Amino acid sequence: MNAYIFDLDGTLLDSMDVWEQIDIDFLIKRGFEVPPDYINAVCARSFTEAAVYTIERFDLPDSVDDLLREWNGMAVYAYGHTVPLKPYAREYLAALREREFKLGIATSLPAAPYEPALHNHGIIELFDAICSTDEVAYGKTKPDVFLLAARKLGASTAECVVFEDIPQAIRSAKQAGMTVYGIYDESSKAHWALIQEITDGVFYDFRDAPLPE
Repeated sequence: MNAYIFDLDGTLLDSMDVWEQIDIDFLIKRGFEVPPDYINAVCARSFTEAAVYTIERFDLPDSVDDLLREWNGMAVYAYGHTVPLKPYAREYLAALREREFKLGIATSLPAAPYEPALHNHGIIELFDAICSTDEVAYGKTKPDVFLLAARKLGASTAECVVFEDIPQAIRSAKQAGMTVYGIYDESSKAHWALIQEITDGVFYDFRDAPLPE
């Protein structure tokens, strides 16, 4: 294995509570409560797919572009100032870099939120490639963004290790032929047993992530 690909929300970034609050604020403003299945329904979709789904589900008058602008505006400050890294993520990334592995990101986030977060934590320079589902045809329900990350890193899929926290994305990375590790996140704790079943290994924080010599 010579390429390591990381999800952001719930994997490198402890950010899922930000999106839960954005969902609450966004839907309450329009007279809706957040349905119990909503976050799970959108978490593996691209930003644009999530916008289309939200408009259709709640019969909103908003355009996709208007909704995306509103979501980005709500997220940018939080990502640039308050969203923390997961415990020991920085140390793990640095250890992989010291061993000269290629590092990439495969995220459902657009650049507007993720760039401030990576700059704020001083880790953006550690990555050789950053890929968003905005660059491909589908969200993480398909393997496209993982395949794009592998191509940008110059690695075969068999050489890639992926870190994810949601079952849909894990299945897609496995479908691409990659090794996949699951990291625990409170937002997906209901799926933890399934994540343990469908991954090549799991851990609760990056102290226990696999580190080749």
